[in-house]
Amino acid sequence: MCRHAAWLGAPRSMASLISEPEHGLMRQSYAPRMQRHGMINADGFGIGWYDSVRAEPVRYRRAVPMWTDANLPALAEIARSGCLLAAVRSASAGMPVEETATAPFADGPWLLSHNGRVARGPVRELAGDGGAESTCDAAWVAAAVFARRRAGLTLGDALSEVVVHAGTKDPGGRLNLLACDGASLAATVWGDTLFLNLDDGVLVASEPLDDRPGWQAVPDRSLVLASPDGVRIQPL
Repeated sequence: MCRHAAWLGAPRSMASLISEPEHGLMRQSYAPRMQRHGMINADGFGIGWYDSVRAEPVRYRRAVPMWTDANLPALAEIARSGCLLAAVRSASAGMPVEETATAPFADGPWLLSHNGRVARGPVRELAGDGGAESTCDAAWVAAAVFARRRAGLTLGDALSEVVVHAGTKDPGGRLNLLACDGASLAATVWGDTLFLNLDDGVLVASEPLDDRPGWQAVPDRSLVLASPDGVRIQPL
């Protein structure tokens, strides 16, 4: 299992997801409060953000525990954007621990994180001939979503199609996906927790980053669509 979080709104630093909140992803890497599978997330971490000087997002990924990276605190303070995504990883049994298996996965302007586990067969058959960055299940999930996005599906439709197909083929699968393109976010809730906070933007996280009011749980088997025009939640 893993934990992830994303922000869409006025530019803010990556530290706002990681270290500034009392229960940010740094703390969730070693002391998550709502994680149902696994105790810690020490098998890697990744961050991704958008900058106007690049057509594609910037990523920084490591296959080590987040708390061991001495470079991250300064980087997280400097990395600033109106669209941020970060994740910490707890590798499922049998999955490799390597940077290429660590979210966020990327293809062109899209970033994606997978919180959960799923049989690789159902998602591998959706990925087509493009292959995946790693042999882990999350990389195949990302490849399947990106293939549909390149074919013209919206980000939300691409996530929905992959999650419903894979979840139907693997009833025990957990498929909480979080994706963005710099201007919008899309997320699925399928087998684990996801929360929203809509105070002054859209904050999405596997579990609340702090104890302030305003966090709302998203129902299981839901799709979250967020853009500057607002947030919509619909059943999968």
